Amino acid sequence: MHYISTRNPQHRVLLGEAIAQGIAPDGGLFVPESFPHFVPRQFDGEADLVAIAQHLIAPFAAGDALLTEELADICRAAFDFPAPLVEVPEAPAPLWVLELFHGPTAAFKDFGARFLAECLERIRRNAKRKLTILVATSGDTGGAVAAAFHNRPWVDVVILYPKGLVSQRQAQQLACWGGNVRTFAVHGTFDDCQRMVKEAFLDRALAETHQLSSANSINVGRLLPQMVYYAYAGLELWRRNGRRANFIIPAGNLGNSLAGIWARHCGLPIGEIVLSTNANPTVTEYLRTGEWEPRASVATLASAMDVGNPSNMERLRALHPDFEELQGQIGASSVDDIEIRATIRRDAHELGQVWCPHTATAAKVFRRLLARGTRGDWVVVSTAHPAKFNDIVEPQIGRTVEIPSSLERLLSLPRQEKELEPTLDALRADLQS
Repeated sequence: MHYISTRNPQHRVLLGEAIAQGIAPDGGLFVPESFPHFVPRQFDGEADLVAIAQHLIAPFAAGDALLTEELADICRAAFDFPAPLVEVPEAPAPLWVLELFHGPTAAFKDFGARFLAECLERIRRNAKRKLTILVATSGDTGGAVAAAFHNRPWVDVVILYPKGLVSQRQAQQLACWGGNVRTFAVHGTFDDCQRMVKEAFLDRALAETHQLSSANSINVGRLLPQMVYYAYAGLELWRRNGRRANFIIPAGNLGNSLAGIWARHCGLPIGEIVLSTNANPTVTEYLRTGEWEPRASVATLASAMDVGNPSNMERLRALHPDFEELQGQIGASSVDDIEIRATIRRDAHELGQVWCPHTATAAKVFRRLLARGTRGDWVVVSTAHPAKFNDIVEPQIGRTVEIPSSLERLLSLPRQEKELEPTLDALRADLQS
């Protein structure tokens, strides 16, 4: 299995090299040259995340001797916490919640970050030069990457996040590490942070002093493991009732969404995929009009989705270059802050479910779909634990949200960060100082 750049198929590498590079030399994103095809019965007898991960990811590592040989150990280390599919019996129609917040930083990003760290640990085993991982984060990615790579001696992690535009508990998770993790609070938006990372990869001066890689969803090593929980949930519902699961996915930089789309493209039993976005309209307007118009992001309660120029749209358009075909593959619906608050309040009362603001966008879209007469089995993808957003959630539900023990430990650590202007020059100067 080779990986090619979305911009030039002549850039062609195996999985290990695609992971190590992070981004293609021409600034494009690595995508599989072709996709394997599965049918559900091929996964008979494989009911847990580790077994499904090994089966699903194996073809994507084909030809890479090291990762193929180590894949079983990688999957056991990365998928050592659950992703339960929980039925919501109080819902007005068949509804399940795919809970992706049971990892060490209470967000779905833990799956991809831990898989990526385990891969790079092996890829870099005999490397003489230290790796520097640059991470732009709108909230949860940075904490997950820091947790996955903290205290690994062969790597430094540099986190860029938009100062004041993440929750207080998210900011604490980004800045509590120290050691081989450096955290910068950038005076700008997430899109500024993401732009700085992309510019750094193409900067010759930094290339001379640092060996750079990425742990954002621009790295294909993040997306492959995220396909696994969609496969898991789709197979579980298929085995229960013989029907394909339909997913509503909170969407920001489109990495999580693309993982679900790739899983379906590989033949897993997945039906409709609908993206729930916040007040940042780039994706929903594109799917409505066909005009791709990135713009500055705006701050919302669902801060991890505050993205005005999502990188993975490049991969999505590479998979479905015909716009009408793409429109037939996914839907999208926007949810504003007023609706987020109302959904958190209503579903806590009526369904007994407490959502984070991002999951609330998906729950709101579920209600819209029902109002339009949509049928079938729907899965709301719950991307983060509500305790990470206590300042938003608790006033709506009128009680305290219990803090997971893993998150509570991080909240007790001292905070270490530095403020940074949103320019490549400022980042370069700090990294080379």
